[in-house]
Amino acid sequence: MSQMIDLTGQRFVRLVVLRREGTAASGNAKWLCQCDCGNQTNVNGYNLRHGVTRSCGCLARENSRARLAQQKQIWRESGTHFVRDNATYHRLRTSNYSGVVGVSYDAKQDIWVARLMVHAKLVLNKTFASFTEAVQARLQPERQFLPAKAWQFVVFDHTPQQQTRHIVAINGHALEE
Repeated sequence: MSQMIDLTGQRFVRLVVLRREGTAASGNAKWLCQCDCGNQTNVNGYNLRHGVTRSCGCLARENSRARLAQQKQIWRESGTHFVRDNATYHRLRTSNYSGVVGVSYDAKQDIWVARLMVHAKLVLNKTFASFTEAVQARLQPERQFLPAKAWQFVVFDHTPQQQTRHIVAINGHALEE
């Protein structure tokens, strides 16, 4: 059996050890620590000594905010995203031929497909005979699951014979072309 290492008073990045708080399920000592931000947290002694835990979680939040700000700057410079009403939206992918996010055309079966994924769960996956039906079907769950969405899309109607551009504005429940 190994001897316990007393960490009281020691600093580990943003954490200062105040006292021992018992034993973790793994058998390691748990320590009550004071973070530089003012929060107190219980930390596994092994995680402290090996640099796994460096704060109460405030350091990870700060790093995440910094990475997001950097990513938004890259998006602005590349032009792949845009901001409207303090929300960031993805521009349509170059492979999107329908012009509406979540609506695609299956040429093999000659049908339109509407899909919507929310929190890694597919909430809409239906097929339709017409483009307009697919867009309307896509909008209903968007209103339910994505209430802050901007309800105006620029869409394209692609057929082998013609390629026309038109604006589809959503007023209430109607789709205007």
